[in-house]
Amino acid sequence: GLMLVDSHCHLDFKVFDDDHAGVIARARAAGVGAMLTIGTTFQGFPGVRALAETYDDVFCSVGVHPHEADAHTGVEAAHLAKLSEHPKVVGIGETGLDYHYDHSSHEEQMRCFRAHLAAARLTGLPAIIHSRNAEADTGALLAEAKAEGPVTGVLHCFSASRELAERCLDLGFHISFSGIVTFKSADELREVARMVPLDRLLVETDAPYLSPVPKRGKPNQPAYVAFTAAKVAEVRGMTLTDLAAATTDNFFSLFAKARRPADAPALAGADGPDDAASARRPDPCA
Repeated sequence: GLMLVDSHCHLDFKVFDDDHAGVIARARAAGVGAMLTIGTTFQGFPGVRALAETYDDVFCSVGVHPHEADAHTGVEAAHLAKLSEHPKVVGIGETGLDYHYDHSSHEEQMRCFRAHLAAARLTGLPAIIHSRNAEADTGALLAEAKAEGPVTGVLHCFSASRELAERCLDLGFHISFSGIVTFKSADELREVARMVPLDRLLVETDAPYLSPVPKRGKPNQPAYVAFTAAKVAEVRGMTLTDLAAATTDNFFSLFAKARRPADAPALAGADGPDDAASARRPDPCA
């Protein structure tokens, strides 16, 4: 069967509280063989970790979202590394810079980002990087981190310029595309999706945010990564089968601590609830 991976979702968010089993079941029915649920705060990490412990095909990360940097002024690489010793923790983050909402000071975001990149180097785990309206500083800090020693990672929910994409690719990072790539206004992003080398490409939902066409207006969920994958395949002139195989291989290569499921689910149509309730925080990448 054909297997997809949702390389970035937030299964611990409130919109999913009453339906974790259903969300996972619909993902499996849609051909999603693995999901990476993302740490955004230290307070929330036990819940993130518990989801990964509960479901064989769910992995997790540990980190502090740039929005939360001001509330986590004591983030240290050693502490992140210690938390990442859990067998289901396969990445460091979500970290990075967000100068769009400015929920935390630029100075504290940069300090927090550096700590995460140091933890990624310390552990050998990939960094999961958020960048919005912060291209120059994102590129500079990634270059700085690479100059200090080996570090891998992914620019998640990529919605920035081709220039930043090329800089990050030159530094050895992967790039992941979300439902934004399906939006009518996203022609420039589709051009980036066309040029990223196939062996550096990932797909994700960022659920519950950024539902792809044709699921706009509903909370996003891992099953919907199939729509994003189909659009990326289309713009690259590939079959969904080939795109799914490549992005799945890329995920398990980058997130090498994650164990590939023995039995890949077959790809089939899947739908989710027409639940209008959604998380209240604005789409972080839109």
